[in-house]
Amino acid sequence: MKNQKKWNEYFWAWLFVAPTMIGLIILNIIPIFETVRLSFYKSGDFGQNDIFVGLANYQRLFNDPQVWQATWNTLKYTLLVVPITIILAIILAVLLNANIKGKHLYRTIYFLPMVAAPAAVTMVWKWLYNTDFGLINFILGKIGISPINWIENPQIALYSIAIIGIWSTVGYSMILILAGLQEIPNDYYEAATIDGASSLNQFFKITLPLLSPTLFFVVVTSIIQSMQVFDSIYLMEGITSPAYNKTVSLVYLFYNNSFKYSDKGYGSTIVMLLLVIILAITMIQMKVQKKWVHYG
Repeated sequence: MKNQKKWNEYFWAWLFVAPTMIGLIILNIIPIFETVRLSFYKSGDFGQNDIFVGLANYQRLFNDPQVWQATWNTLKYTLLVVPITIILAIILAVLLNANIKGKHLYRTIYFLPMVAAPAAVTMVWKWLYNTDFGLINFILGKIGISPINWIENPQIALYSIAIIGIWSTVGYSMILILAGLQEIPNDYYEAATIDGASSLNQFFKITLPLLSPTLFFVVVTSIIQSMQVFDSIYLMEGITSPAYNKTVSLVYLFYNNSFKYSDKGYGSTIVMLLLVIILAITMIQMKVQKKWVHYG
């Protein structure tokens, strides 16, 4: 009887877990191994009869200046977006965690960009950035500033795209941080207030240390998400744009090689480079987190 009950528990446990596991295997695990395999091949004509080329794709990658430019663009975008997003998210979360009127409405408004389709968001921003009739240049013109070419100027374009990234993700990070703030017991703040600690001291001595596990999760996931930026750059910058080389990301380069130039082997090699970079950054974060993340 005990064995029967035990097997029933195993059966139902695996039954409930199975859809997720099957999805992970089909959509994540198998594609990873297929990408590794393809990185050693050159795509044949019409995508058929791939030719084994060994390490030739990797040799080409290390000698391709466009790949290293795309790597720098991706890292630069991440360095622009992640710190600013997290700082803004912390400020907004702290403000909206206070007892203010309409805070639930504000939370919804800030989270809305995360719900909207990335393509729709980018198209709206593309209109805002338009040199001739965009709203931003219209407002700047009213105060006597000449129109700025936000999209095609190689010196500005990546910053323009980073603004979209910050605007799109700050709401999501804010919600996660807000959830972390609500887990902090009020007893700590009451005791600190009795001891005469200012609001600023309470923030640095109580809020940040107790919020550090949530912040660590937000930092890791934000970096991974930023390193995979594609939609906004793809929709903003075509391959003929003067700012293309200064904005193309590794995922965009992978897309172009795999689908526009029909070279899935080289595209897979670019993805392997991105995977190695993300793994390296994540491992460094896992090591460093022991010094600043406080669990309980």
